[in-house]
Amino acid sequence: MARHEAGERVKKSERRGLGRGLSALLADTSLVDAAAGSPPGEAATPDRMVPVELIRPNPDQPRRDFRPEELEELAASIRERGVLQPIILRPSPDNPQEYQIVAGERRWRAAQMAQRHEIPALIRELDDAEVLVFSIIENIQRADLNPVEEAMGYRQLMERFGHTQERLAEAMGKSRSHIANLLRLLNLPEQVQDWLREGRLTQGHAKAALSAPDPLWLATEILRRGLSVREAEKLARKPKQPSQPRAPAPAKDADTLALESDLSAQLGLRVSIEHRGENGGELRIRYRSLDDLDGLCRLLSGG
Repeated sequence: MARHEAGERVKKSERRGLGRGLSALLADTSLVDAAAGSPPGEAATPDRMVPVELIRPNPDQPRRDFRPEELEELAASIRERGVLQPIILRPSPDNPQEYQIVAGERRWRAAQMAQRHEIPALIRELDDAEVLVFSIIENIQRADLNPVEEAMGYRQLMERFGHTQERLAEAMGKSRSHIANLLRLLNLPEQVQDWLREGRLTQGHAKAALSAPDPLWLATEILRRGLSVREAEKLARKPKQPSQPRAPAPAKDADTLALESDLSAQLGLRVSIEHRGENGGELRIRYRSLDDLDGLCRLLSGG
């Protein structure tokens, strides 16, 4: 019952945010600059200095990976020059004496590493849908965001606020072609998107793959042969011969195979593990019938 009521509150909150629309939310340029965290010519004036111990991260923050070396570099800058852009906070939904981060979690973490006891902040009354907007803005405008993540951020904004590519481009200060080209990347096979996320393929390579009859085959050839973007574009214009073999998937190590076997035996279902090193991986469980699925759900829920 409590979970149902919480879900209803979130849905109502999202409907209120939808009414304002993306353009209205982005009208406060100082707030957008603060969300992005980039130091403009004139930094936004903070509402107040807030003790770092009264600030809590947003549990729904899209970005979970904060690289230690980047945080240390930012902390060194804060030690020398302070926090140049205020973070954005809202009153905590759980504790009125505390604040929840809307945008700027990296700055908050780095400020603690720099042993700063207070941090400049803009305080805003924002609902859950509006918090989502600024979280996406922050992630989109981060310099190290990969093209797939940026595209997913744009798609989220379009789906949530019903904007066209033209209106989104105008609101974000991007060209419509930039938005369109990034969104097209989401049409690539999942494996190709993973290689793009990992930096093994460039956006130029991905664009060439999109124009090929078989994007996965072309992306595999790019990696196997170390093709340049121009060479990939040339290959994409050639019809793929049926005799051209697709590069086999990398062989799994003995530990992964053993773990797959153990899990398959315990669940009675086929289990596949695709491990990608530091980038995590996927665990896939295949079921044959709805009875299999029902049994798996009961097992996972402890029923």
